[in-house]
Amino acid sequence: MNRKAEVLLDDNRAGYIAETDEGYEFGYSPDFLAQPNAQSISLTLPLTDKPYKSTILFPFFDGLIPEGWLLDIAERNWKLHTNDRFGLLLACCQDCIGAVSIIPIEKAE
Repeated sequence: MNRKAEVLLDDNRAGYIAETDEGYEFGYSPDFLAQPNAQSISLTLPLTDKPYKSTILFPFFDGLIPEGWLLDIAERNWKLHTNDRFGLLLACCQDCIGAVSIIPIEKAE
């Protein structure tokens, strides 16, 4: 199951994050990169037109996922497993504290 989401920075579409067969991929949108005031979403993911790839969920995105009792509530309510970090990111991070939001992209049936 490959899932994908838009990554927003201050309500502007900065790029996307996707779950792939090899792991994960994050890329900045060309429109975002063309903005004169574009800034990276994280120091660990500097601006580039090349997608980042990783076998594990990028630590920046993993850090957006709630912890403790809030994570317990999310796992129960959405019936997600602690190891489904991408599922938790999609379910919990549409309205994060801070400038970054993760908006799931629904697949057309």
